[in-house]
Amino acid sequence: MKISETTGQVDLSEKGLNQGQVISLDRRLFMKFNAFSGQIDEKEIIKKCSEINGAIYRDINDPNGIGILILSEDPAEFIKINQEVLSLPPFSDLEHKHEFDMLGRTYSIGYENDLEEVLINKPKNKIKDPNFKWCVWYPLRREKKFYVLPADKQKKILGEHGNLAKRYGYAGLAVDIRLACHGLDKQDNDFVIGLLGPDLHPLSAVVQEMRQTEQTAHYLESLGPFFIGLKIWDNIS
Repeated sequence: MKISETTGQVDLSEKGLNQGQVISLDRRLFMKFNAFSGQIDEKEIIKKCSEINGAIYRDINDPNGIGILILSEDPAEFIKINQEVLSLPPFSDLEHKHEFDMLGRTYSIGYENDLEEVLINKPKNKIKDPNFKWCVWYPLRREKKFYVLPADKQKKILGEHGNLAKRYGYAGLAVDIRLACHGLDKQDNDFVIGLLGPDLHPLSAVVQEMRQTEQTAHYLESLGPFFIGLKIWDNIS
């Protein structure tokens, strides 16, 4: 966020860097996750969600459970879907598992050279990739002392996580989706994380390896709850 000293205007656009020049884009993708349990009719659920931009997962920990991920650049779309889809049958006949409510937005770090690709296209492509059928979605909250560390120290700590994600990504084992949820999460979490991959074990291994990083060991207050699912449908445009 940048505030002009002369006009007082607030620039909330996402920033990147292309050939040494700062670039910006005032767009981002919001994602909302909900989970339900009950007598699930998957065909009816999919039919009801046919106009939704998102994905549906079977819940591995609940034989009668599903998770629904909804995507939109306009968060008002979530209100509309709540009223016209999720509050009506078959969803109104199911138990809403509030512990898995997650809402976040894509964001830039400041060095990306193609902001539309990073903020909009790449997250969509990860979710709709037929090879990435397994998912682990969870929120995380950093300890507040992380935010007062010197910038160089923060960069070093975050770089350790970034290198881990790159290793799994280059190997085709796992990709991640990072969403900021500051002020959007009822439990005051900072981020929503989605781990996606062709098999479940590597997603578990990512979380296990993260335990050894400085950020997780010293600067995370909480992780989870974890929703583990298998994708049965997606409609991403």
